[in-house]
This record gives sequence, structure tokens and C-alpha cells, in this order.
Amino acid sequence: MEEIARAAGVSRQTIYAHYPSRSALLEAVTQHVTAEVARELGGVDLDRSSALDSLGRWVDASWALLERYPVLLTPAIAASGDGDERERHEPVVGGLLRLFERGRRCREFDRAMPTTWYVAAIIGLGHAAGREVTAGRMTQAEAGAAYRESVLRVCRAPL
Repeated sequence: MEEIARAAGVSRQTIYAHYPSRSALLEAVTQHVTAEVARELGGVDLDRSSALDSLGRWVDASWALLERYPVLLTPAIAASGDGDERERHEPVVGGLLRLFERGRRCREFDRAMPTTWYVAAIIGLGHAAGREVTAGRMTQAEAGAAYRESVLRVCRAPL
């Protein structure tokens, strides 16, 4: 809380006046950022071209948001919340689920696994890319490119 107060230019007492605990502050930050991320990703046109191209745009947009909000990659935020990973990401995956249905109907996406598995894999790959950046093993650009390519490989229908 001391670091947060210092970064915000306020005292710890000011932080505690608004948020009674560290977990309450993290929850408020998570809710605020999740709402903005959901708005941004909701604005990505997922119907404009092939399902694979649309998925690439969604991945690019989601990575850009991770670059804008690196707090999403911090262990404190990643570990916060009592629900499971899918439940925590529910506000940002609605369009992705619809895209998967379209991609499967058009046979652009692999149909071997349930859609929920692919969504979980995309989320997991995003976290993995973020951890590589946080650990200093990849640059933002390298991790973003790896994230995009990995998602498309996992989801693309076999030839």
C-alpha cells in the first residue's frame, strides 16, 4: 500500500480512507480495468472478414490492452479474485465465443476440443506471454508476436 500511495502521490491514510484493505484496492482496480478492456474488445469488429483474420485482430487488440495496462500482468492482479480463470475473464470473452462459433461453422477453427478449452488456452497463452515480458525474457513486441502466432496455431483447423 505504501508503494501505491507513493506512486499516486498521496499518503497511505488517503488510500485506506477509500479502500479498507489491499484486496479491496486490487478488486477496484481489476473491476475498473476489466470494464475498459471489455469495452475496447467489444468494439473489435469480429464479423468483417475471415474468422482467422478476426481472431488475429482480437488477439492484437487484447495484447495492446495488456501493453496499456501492464498492471494486468502483475502477480497481485493475476492471483486476485475468488472465481476461476474463465469466470474472471467472462466480461472480455463474449465476442470471442461468438467468433469461435462462426469459425467452427466455416471450418476455419479446429473442432477437436470444446470452445471453452480454446478460450482457456488463449487466456493462458496471454498470461504466459505477459510472464515472459515481466521476467525480462522477451520484449513486449516479441511476446505479442509469439502470443498472436501461438493463438492462431492452436485454433486453426488442420489442413
